Amino acid sequence: MNSQSDPTTYENKALTQALAWRTRQHRKPGLWDRSTRATQDKINNIIPEAVHKTVTAVMKQMTKAIMTGSGWTAAEPRTEGTLEERELAIYELMKTYRTTASVEGAVAGAGGFLLAAADLPAFMAIKIKLLFEICAVYGFDSRNPEERLFILRIFHLAFSSARQRPAALAALEASSPDLEGEPVQIDWRQFQLEYRDYIDLAKLLQLMPVIGAPVGAVVNWRLTSHLAKTAVQAYRLRWFNEV
Repeated sequence: MNSQSDPTTYENKALTQALAWRTRQHRKPGLWDRSTRATQDKINNIIPEAVHKTVTAVMKQMTKAIMTGSGWTAAEPRTEGTLEERELAIYELMKTYRTTASVEGAVAGAGGFLLAAADLPAFMAIKIKLLFEICAVYGFDSRNPEERLFILRIFHLAFSSARQRPAALAALEASSPDLEGEPVQIDWRQFQLEYRDYIDLAKLLQLMPVIGAPVGAVVNWRLTSHLAKTAVQAYRLRWFNEV
């Protein structure tokens, strides 16, 4: 993304990529997905129910505070610019945020268990703020509750397992403010399990001495990049739906 091209050519390419991405969300779980899923299911069955309830409550309260809190600064929706111009701006945002997330992950990884535990809400805040910024660049207002629900659905889809992605995509599309119908209620238990399962192994390595800092940096970098790319494809579909 270093130079601008013909707007029509760029939009045709972006639409093709968005539709291909949408198709990939419906792929059935592969052998790796099934094996890792089975391992995570066994781990979740061993963890006491009280722990699941506690983590679910924390995730629910933290996420609801982010989605409804007035303390979050929301950028003004962008009103001008081609799709390519907007996505060039998003690419710069992604570089800034993933660098910030990488530094935060490295610091947390070097600080042992306590700082690594504190990484969950801190990293969550970085990711949600990035989604708010991307929302504004595409011209949508993240101050609206409907937009914040859409942002939450993007987050959920990005960190869903292969078997849950079709349902997460359907929920995302159903919660779009451009579509009619009531949004599906959030299953907070499933939400926290999917998110934790997606990042658990990497975050466990972050707790280990010596390698914790570099692992934390790389993991946060990759997860932030993955979330931004998921958001781009989701907003592209909305962009072309409106056009």
